[in-house]
Amino acid sequence: MINVSIIGGTGYVAAELIRILLKHPYVNIKYVMSSSNANTDISETYKHFKKKINLSYTELNYDLLKDSDVIFCCLPHGVSQDIVYNLHHMNKLVIDLSADYRYKDINIYNEWYGSHKYPDLFKEAVYGLPELYRNQIKKSKIIGNPGCYTTCSILSLAPLLKNKMIEKNNIIIDAKSGVSGAGRKSDFNFSFCETDENFKAYSIASHRHTSEIEQEYSILYGNDIKITFTPHLLPIKRGILCTIYANLVNKSIAIDAIREIYLTFYENEYFVRIYNKGEFPEIKYVTGSNFIDIGFAIDKRTNRIIIVSAIDNLIKGAAGQAVQNMNILLNLDEKTGLDFTGEYF
Repeated sequence: MINVSIIGGTGYVAAELIRILLKHPYVNIKYVMSSSNANTDISETYKHFKKKINLSYTELNYDLLKDSDVIFCCLPHGVSQDIVYNLHHMNKLVIDLSADYRYKDINIYNEWYGSHKYPDLFKEAVYGLPELYRNQIKKSKIIGNPGCYTTCSILSLAPLLKNKMIEKNNIIIDAKSGVSGAGRKSDFNFSFCETDENFKAYSIASHRHTSEIEQEYSILYGNDIKITFTPHLLPIKRGILCTIYANLVNKSIAIDAIREIYLTFYENEYFVRIYNKGEFPEIKYVTGSNFIDIGFAIDKRTNRIIIVSAIDNLIKGAAGQAVQNMNILLNLDEKTGLDFTGEYF
């Protein structure tokens, strides 16, 4: 069995990670660490785990982690830096779900998140988007697991960027997320009365995920790209729907040709589902699954392609993708523990 531990075990992402790992045939959850809930039964914090897991949260203790093969860090941005550094020096495989090890350029990280303490270690990390970096992930010991908005946005446009089918300027991403994307914290803006029967944009022209998306778009295209990214808060618990607008280079290209480009690019990617002409993803089609669904249309009047994509922000956008990365690191079938359908209802 693979011994796995989780640091920062009380958030929504950690809860989903525990739920997925409990179904993984090769995993034993060794420790779940949380300083704020130390010595509390996990099933008291999340009662749906009663009779499913018999563990209590423990304080962060590196000695206890010596027997763990893989460690997931589910901590806030900035907090993970020291912990990942220490675990790396223990020769551990680390999957970090914060932004601390996602960037190629430390200056961009510093601009959006504050100073990074470990520039050398920063360079060793691999961006944990399996569909784009599988071979690099296999060889790394530090995986910077992407965010939810970024996963949805990057995979949606990757084939067109890689094939230079769109103009690099004027890419617009209109993204909408369920409230769980804000995490399990007490904040007035995410309270029931503020979100129920409401719909609003936030962090306009300033959301941190903008820089992460721009990084990956620029790598795919081979040239610097700037985007307009606007996130919105939906009055639902989970799920992300992205609508992306870009100008086509070839004004005469047909939608069938676009679809063929996507099918070829993702032909070996089980968790990417490409829709037929005239069909578009919805959040309920992916909720509770590790799939990303992608559909598209061409607006001939404006020479613009419109891509619609959907993921579960807590699974493909976080915990499920982290398990997918773990499977790659351990040379397991990527679908192991993840091959389940969405919930729909």
